[in-house]
Amino acid sequence: MSKKKQLRWSHRLILLTLITSFLTSGCGQQYTILHPAGPVGQTELNLLVLAAVAMAIVIIPVWILLAIVLVRFRDNPRHKGAFIPKWQESKLLEVLLFAVPLIIVAVIAVPTVQKTYALDVLPKQKDPVIIYVTSLDWKWMFQYPGQHIATVNYIKIPTGVPVLFKLTADSPMNTFWVPKLGGMEYTMPGEVLPLWLQANKTGVYAGRSGQFSGRGFVHMVFKVDAVSSAAFSQWLQHVKTTSPAMSSAKYHSLVHFGTVGEESFSSYPTGIFPKTSHGFTLTGSSPMVMP
Repeated sequence: MSKKKQLRWSHRLILLTLITSFLTSGCGQQYTILHPAGPVGQTELNLLVLAAVAMAIVIIPVWILLAIVLVRFRDNPRHKGAFIPKWQESKLLEVLLFAVPLIIVAVIAVPTVQKTYALDVLPKQKDPVIIYVTSLDWKWMFQYPGQHIATVNYIKIPTGVPVLFKLTADSPMNTFWVPKLGGMEYTMPGEVLPLWLQANKTGVYAGRSGQFSGRGFVHMVFKVDAVSSAAFSQWLQHVKTTSPAMSSAKYHSLVHFGTVGEESFSSYPTGIFPKTSHGFTLTGSSPMVMP
């Protein structure tokens, strides 16, 4: 084999190695959004799979045709003259070039719109657990209005029960995100936006901010501990009886720039969460008055 051919094959081998490494680089990792632990996350994953399959129907044939063209019409020493194709029109091909993308878009768009609107309605089988969420610099505060307790940088929720998060911010705009349970929602000062999620099995799920908000952004993480209903009730009682009360001074210290660990409070000052939302609600009505 000549040196020129050896060099050509070595280049092909390097290219093949790079492609294989890229395709298998994530095989040992568990992509969180691909392993949902609740109905919202599962619905969103189904939509992602549908979109991927629909787009693959177009992309894979294009790749195959590209490979065929590269091999069939490549230039080599055996071709003595220039290749001059004989162009012909094809009404069938023109129709397909417009019809196939329209069908693909419809296949993706119709279920996406249907499921998105369906996820904007709380399940009626069980009463939801309501949690107020306030994004701070750079921490998360959670209030349980039904029990009048609060936590910082962690929450506990019961499994099999929808949780209605009502989100606001006492800092620049941020994003609340628990990847294994569902999509993200914004937190904005003076506004309250709703998001419902549910955990179908016990476990500890990572939550974080999905929006850059300064040098402490990397520390804006929180823990979602999904436990049984009995364990959830016991935890509520434990916090109520053993944790200190949150004073106004403590709340204002949380608002200041900085990071803290996990904290629990048996009560919190009134008036630190907006009373009325001028934004969207899960029922489509506005405004939304806080209970």
